[in-house]
Amino acid sequence: MAMPTIASKQSLSTERRNSQHANSGRNPFRIILVYFLFEFGRIQQVVPGLSAIPLPTLILLLLAVAAFSSGKLRFSDKLTKVWLLFFPLMAYHIPFATNNYHALMVAKDMALYFCFYLAVVTFADTLAKVKTMVTVWLAVHAVLAVLGIRDHGVGVGGWLGDENDFCMAMNVVVPFAYFALFSPLSKSRRTLSLILLCLFILAAMTTLSRGGFLGLAAVGTYCWVKSSKKFIAIILVGLVICFMILVAPQEYWDEMGSSTSDETLEQGTGAERFHMWGIGWEMFLANPILGVGQGNFPWAFSDYERGRVYDTKSRAGRAAHSLYFTLIPELGLVGTCIFAAMLFYSYKDLNAVGKIYRSAQHRLDRGHREENEKLKTAFYLARALEGSIIGYLVSSVFISTLYYPPFWVLVGFVAALKNATVTEYGKEYRESPRNALHGLSSRVGVAHQVRPRSIG
Repeated sequence: MAMPTIASKQSLSTERRNSQHANSGRNPFRIILVYFLFEFGRIQQVVPGLSAIPLPTLILLLLAVAAFSSGKLRFSDKLTKVWLLFFPLMAYHIPFATNNYHALMVAKDMALYFCFYLAVVTFADTLAKVKTMVTVWLAVHAVLAVLGIRDHGVGVGGWLGDENDFCMAMNVVVPFAYFALFSPLSKSRRTLSLILLCLFILAAMTTLSRGGFLGLAAVGTYCWVKSSKKFIAIILVGLVICFMILVAPQEYWDEMGSSTSDETLEQGTGAERFHMWGIGWEMFLANPILGVGQGNFPWAFSDYERGRVYDTKSRAGRAAHSLYFTLIPELGLVGTCIFAAMLFYSYKDLNAVGKIYRSAQHRLDRGHREENEKLKTAFYLARALEGSIIGYLVSSVFISTLYYPPFWVLVGFVAALKNATVTEYGKEYRESPRNALHGLSSRVGVAHQVRPRSIG
């Protein structure tokens, strides 16, 4: 019997290490999927007794430990560096804010979201995992949509309990269902994506949220503008509009029509928001650099209200009803610039995925169908994420969503998608077309009999 050579022993050892390395990230990745069930699905509020246990917090702490002990954690990404800038600012506010406890609790929540971010960029390290992660996240939202329709636009509780917040959550997932229609899917999966698209839109409409309607309109506009197949996009958008006209009751259109009415702007919720935003702006002007501290808009409000009331009542102790009038007064110019930088680098990361895909279109022939489909899926995921962030930003003009999970989860998706795409394909597309095709051929088995040369 032939004895194994040194080379074969080394090869077996390498395969063993690679297998162990893959298995070491499998369980934490599954925990990420479980997190969605508790943070977005709110299972703990349905099953008796679970709400007494801070399960989302425990899950995120477990993910943080796994990420730090994995040996794969890195802090070189621009998004990660921007994330880290939030914490010195928030740490400064904890001892000096008007309400120290709320400043501490918001800082704690942001630290937990950062734990999720680190886990996602560490363990969702392939395009297949990113796709699985987004699929599970969407599945949870599909269940939420059904429950929201059943409950006439009210979410399952927690940060999803308010109609406006629930509508924002639905707007965030609409682009994923839309752009899935252009991805390389089977007919049955495209049909499912169309059903999900209608389901998410119907759930958003049942909330009767006027701010949510603006967010949905922004998402629809983005989806049409960014569609590569404009004729098909026009048909899809037309079908969606027809669907909305058919299923929406007259009450919905009356509510949307009242958004700019004199009654709303001068006496209703619009006037109340303008009153609070005006005082919030004064709060920012008095603390322009660092703000009054995270979570402290309601508690510092009375110091700037100076006897000015709305409808004979003080509005101190209430949220700002706007992401932007939460961000600007609470975190000042420093926090606003950090948030803007996070948006900028998210756009850059998504644009990098698009560049890799467009480069591949010129270099891959029909013989590389699997690679083409994977990159096309990544490209449309990038488009969906961009549209999702736009939906969040527009929907949040009238609601205080800065410290809610959706945006921070989306940032994690962005970083994971970019890293996975660059890791799997980025280097090859920076090389010459011949070397790029050679590298891809070796991966799909076209040139498996020829020992591939190292690239570069």
